[in-house]
Formats: sequence, structure tokens, C-alpha cells
Amino acid sequence: MTFNRRTFLGTSAVAAASLAAPMVLAQGKPRVVVIGGGAGGASAARYIAKDSKGAVDVTLIEPTRTYYTCFFSNLYLGGFKEIDEIGHSYGGLAANGVNVVHDWAVGVDRDTKTVALAGGGALQYDKLILSPGIDFVDMAVPGWDISAQNAMPHAYKAGSQTELLKAQLAAMPEGGTFAMVAPPNPYRCPPGPYERVSMVAHYLKANNPTAKIIVADPKPKFSKMALFQEGWNNHYAGMGDWVGEDFGGGNVSVDPAAMTVTIDGEETKVDVANVIPAMKAGRIADIAGVTDGNWAPVNAADMSSKADPDIYVLGDASQQGDMPKSGFSANSQAKVCANAVRGALTGSKVFPAKFSNTCWSLIDTNDGVKVGATYEATDEKIAKVDGFISQTGESADVRKATYEESEGWYAGITADMFGAKA
Repeated sequence: MTFNRRTFLGTSAVAAASLAAPMVLAQGKPRVVVIGGGAGGASAARYIAKDSKGAVDVTLIEPTRTYYTCFFSNLYLGGFKEIDEIGHSYGGLAANGVNVVHDWAVGVDRDTKTVALAGGGALQYDKLILSPGIDFVDMAVPGWDISAQNAMPHAYKAGSQTELLKAQLAAMPEGGTFAMVAPPNPYRCPPGPYERVSMVAHYLKANNPTAKIIVADPKPKFSKMALFQEGWNNHYAGMGDWVGEDFGGGNVSVDPAAMTVTIDGEETKVDVANVIPAMKAGRIADIAGVTDGNWAPVNAADMSSKADPDIYVLGDASQQGDMPKSGFSANSQAKVCANAVRGALTGSKVFPAKFSNTCWSLIDTNDGVKVGATYEATDEKIAKVDGFISQTGESADVRKATYEESEGWYAGITADMFGAKA
């Protein structure tokens, strides 16, 4: 018999957990286990529990007790939000029939349909939904790994990292230098790094106006590029430089101990470095054996894994086609998946898959822009049907309305994810 490390990690963890604790089983109901309590996982768990009216036993595994949304976290950096405004508990899900388990999923045995927990328990499933978000590719940026995240935060998993980056911005010396290392495609939230640059510039303009911003980017272009460049010229002219692929933006290394960033051989001493490395699916997807390379391929019609029809992968971790990796996308995919899973387990009607996404970005006070699209499921992928984007030169009233629209969306999607609180 041939063993590989991935399979061994998954199955051995399950075996150990099985010896340590009794199985947690629901009696007489089909069982759905959801791993990951973000926009994809929380939404899927809530919709399956709500729409099945108790006919399906739903368990959500999420290690954190407060979930901080990556979307709107840049607004916290810019001073438009408090950290508590982007934090959400799981009480509403629990009150609406979801069994919320605050633990790490450390193993998946696809043969026995069992998930092992770090705390020693185990859960059996009929259907497993993975929505683990992202992890980072090791040494994607030479000199940086996860041990350096306190010196050079990524802040691409919201919460303590976001608070740390804001504290570092506040501690910058007068006229200091902020550097961002932007990620290569594909990655979570395509406009996210550039909204972050905008929010950092907004903060520094008010609090440290002689500070300098440097962005090292391995890409020749980025999402909403014309809109961001227009906004930077209008609001933050002279504050920073964007170094794209043609000028060595992809040839970057860092030294967290010395606080230096080297771009195409030129070393710069910086005061704050926001390093956003290349990304991959959250590790549990790899342990479950449903990844191919960095991501988990899925069937567009229901988000089921191409490796296992009883496992579904949502959101950032999935490789699905044309949809961007965003909170809106994950929530949209979750509803399609929930409908398919409920139908498979209870015989209820399954509707044809339809998807949508919109990504808003704030450039400065009341200067909001957006991009979005609708999608359909084909045999090959989730395919874009049509789209829209804000235009350069829009009036202040239009931009303000776009920002206000994003506020309404945030309130709506978080209520959709987590439900009413108990």
C-alpha cells in the first residue's frame, strides 16, 4: 500500500480522534457538516437549516467565536469603521438551528465520511461543505513566511492582523514609508489591495501628510485600475508610487528583521510593510484531498467537488471559473449549494444555478466605486453572462450613492450570513 502525507494526516487524525472521544451523531436525520464560518460557510449552514425546517442536522465548525469580515476591513484602516462594526458572533446561527462547534477541523476521512476535530471529537456527515477561505503559499515572497506576520502583517484575514496594521500606521514616524507587496492572481478580493492603498492614503493624508506609499505589484494591471488611478490623482497626488510588473514589481524580497523591501534589486528601508503573499485554498481542503494545485475544482451546477460528489467547496477556496474570490461570490455560491444539498437529502425542489457578484470599494470620503456581474452554470465552469462597472468622471452624487449602497449591502449580507441574534 502506498501512503502519501496528505492522506495520512487526514486519516490518522480521524483515527486518533475516534479513540479519544465518542462520535457526535444526529439520530434519524441526514447530517451536513460545514467547515468554515465566513460568507460561504455561515450562509450555507443557515440556509440549509432554515429551509429544511429541522429535517437536516446542520453543524458548523469554526474556531473563532467572533468573525471579522475581510470586506469592509479596509474601512477600519481608513477610520470609517470601528473594529467592532465588522465583528459578528454566531449566536444568530445557533438560535436558528445550526449546531455551532468552535474548534478546528483537522482531518477528513472520505471513506467513513468523518471529520476529526482538534479538541478530540469527531463528526459524521452525509454531505460535507468546505468553506475554509485562504491560506498563503509558503515563501511566495522571499524573506516572508507566517512567522513574520507581526513584523510585516498581511491583514488579509481580518481581526487581530487588521488591528496590528492600523496600530503600525498610527506609530509611523513623520514622513515615514509604507510599503505594500501586492499578490499575484488569483487571490481573495481583486480590488482589495487597492482599496487598502486608498484607505492608508486617506489615513496618512490626515495624520501624516508627508508619509510616502510604495506598492510593489507583480501584475501589469488590476481590478478597477482606471477608477483607482483617477481617485489617487484626485485625492492623494504625490503620496505614492505603484510599481507594476514592467518595472520589477514582481521581483520583490523582504527582510522583516531589518524592515527592508527590495524591488528589482533596489532596497528600501520602510516603517510599515503590508505583505500580501500568493494564496491557496485553506489547508483543510488539501487534507480532504479535493485540491488540484492551489485550489479546489468544483462543478458549477452545485459547487460539488470534482474529487468527491459528497463534498462541496465554496468561496475563495474553490476553482469555479469566472467569479472573483469575494464575500458576495461566496454568499451567492452558498445559496446554490444549500439548495442542491437540501434537495439531495430531502427530495425538495432544486432550482437551476444562478450566481451574482458585486464588489464595492471606497477611495475617499463618499467616493465609492463598484464592479459586478451575473453568472450561470455551464458544463465547464461558472461563466460570466454580463457585467457592469463604475465609470471614471462620475459626479460626486453618484459616488456618494455608490458608497451608501455598499453600506446597505454590508448590513444585508451579514444578516443573511448570521441571521438574527438571539
